[in-house]
Amino acid sequence: MNLNSTNGHQEPVALQARKSTQFPMPKKLNRALTPEGVYNIYPFCALGHNRIFNGYASLANWIIEQKIAIVDGYAGVFWDEIKNGLNEEFLAKGLSVNWVATVDYLKSPEEIETLVQPYLGAPDAVWGTKCTLNLNEFFLTDQLSVQNPNTEFDINIVIGTGATLVNWDAPVIYIDLPKNELQFRMRAGSITNLGTDEITEPFIMYKRFYFVDWVLLNKHKKDILDQITVVADGQWLNDVNWMLKADLAEGLNKISNSVIRVRPWFEPGAWGGQWIKEFIPNINKDVINYAWSFELIVPENGLVFESNGNLLEVSFDFLMFANQQQVLGKHAEKFGDEFPIRFDFLDTFDGGNLSIQCHPRLKYIQDNFGETITQDETYYILDCKDNAEVYLGFQENINPEEFKKTLINSQTEGVEIEIRDFVQAHVAKKHDLFLIPNGTVHSAGANNMVLEISATPYIFTFKMYDWLRLDLDGNPRPINIDHAFNNLNFERKGKRVQDELISKPAVLKEGTDWKLIHIPTHEQHFYDVHRLDFNTQVQVITDNCCHVMMLVEGESVLLETADGTKHVFAYAETFVIPAAAKHYTLTNLGKSNAKVIKAFLK
Repeated sequence: MNLNSTNGHQEPVALQARKSTQFPMPKKLNRALTPEGVYNIYPFCALGHNRIFNGYASLANWIIEQKIAIVDGYAGVFWDEIKNGLNEEFLAKGLSVNWVATVDYLKSPEEIETLVQPYLGAPDAVWGTKCTLNLNEFFLTDQLSVQNPNTEFDINIVIGTGATLVNWDAPVIYIDLPKNELQFRMRAGSITNLGTDEITEPFIMYKRFYFVDWVLLNKHKKDILDQITVVADGQWLNDVNWMLKADLAEGLNKISNSVIRVRPWFEPGAWGGQWIKEFIPNINKDVINYAWSFELIVPENGLVFESNGNLLEVSFDFLMFANQQQVLGKHAEKFGDEFPIRFDFLDTFDGGNLSIQCHPRLKYIQDNFGETITQDETYYILDCKDNAEVYLGFQENINPEEFKKTLINSQTEGVEIEIRDFVQAHVAKKHDLFLIPNGTVHSAGANNMVLEISATPYIFTFKMYDWLRLDLDGNPRPINIDHAFNNLNFERKGKRVQDELISKPAVLKEGTDWKLIHIPTHEQHFYDVHRLDFNTQVQVITDNCCHVMMLVEGESVLLETADGTKHVFAYAETFVIPAAAKHYTLTNLGKSNAKVIKAFLK
């Protein structure tokens, strides 16, 4: 099979479209996979009848009515598959089509490489800097802009990433692609980066996607948002689901005033565990482990909508571009398009320790990587075994020079370190909250199921010691001692760690069968954490603030928002109450006490 993305000048040949142990999201709703009260890996918002349509035949018929169309879209789309699927329908009706492909008007790979190189750092570096380019800089715009519809054909279509740059007076069809599927295609070698003609190591391609392609394509998507007439989901081979943008906007308005849940996705890792495999239904169990669940890491999560049984996923930024005020309320002006809080799982049950690591200080991440906020984290212990620990903070007698020398020697000579000589290990218990402001040395030990409640940045982990292990492909994992020592706070040591970095819960309010518990974060965290413990029901006011929530103990809860929306959430499911929801009620559907975590902006 010859699969391609016209992000490059050549068509990379691949034996498979995607490389992943994860099942593709089904095109059609399967109720057997989504029973109420059970963790749902394919959550969706229902839009009513005749809003989402399946297949190239229906999309081709819509284009035939228009006679002219612009088909733009994201990186990683199999553009030849889209074109061929539509063209078969046109040919079957005896219609002639003038296809204009944007790939033919890209600058040379060498020119594009020169443009992007300043944002990619050193060739062996894990990180780059977010680019400030615009999509049109990748194209021969003088040639692309003069392409015009040809009246000798029945239908005229310009197709490919950047198609709206032609400025035709025509409806725009936007083909979106979930970030997880993009990465599965990347790993399979079935796509290239934008404007390149070669496939490189996945970590190099990912760096380019994160710091360049995604940045400028997200900006492009925002710029053309008001021009889009149709949105299509490009994650399936040889098929497509699509809807009118007006119906998508209605769906986004609906969830931005009630409740939001993204589609989670799951990844194995070197230290991964077995908790997710045991407790999350309908995922592929035939894997060595699961290390992460992307519960709410919105740069890489999508939102799923349903109509007539058809499912369609769009990236989370569609919501933030159009509805940031409803979602973030009084914090919208500060954070804009960026959703600032993330939830993810770190599963080390019967697995290994995470690396000994830290995250960049605010100025460092801004100056070196182009981010606006930094990676301030907390570890909430959702579940653990009796021997579980969290590494956090330095020993009182820490000697930075000795610590660095020991780390370098371990890296160069392959010598094991007795890490407790330098870093404290704390007993972990269910519902503990460990505070990890930037610059803090830390690691989750084995036999934890960590709910990581954090600021949204998620890839800036400076590893200092990784227990001399290899990744799942048998390669050494990157160690970043210099970056770490540019950011470590050596004052977080001794008794100060217990006093400042392990949260001390306190009851704020209580009633006959409920408590509102404050689980305070560090003064550097821009978010705070409450927990609602209740037997029957609680009512909560948003106060024009977004709440990120999870049932961390109990079976399931019924959520009802002010607009009458009702939804049942199961144990360990993440959901977001937007600021515009105003108030909501949680009803315990289980037989035991329910505990619901609520993270919110200060």
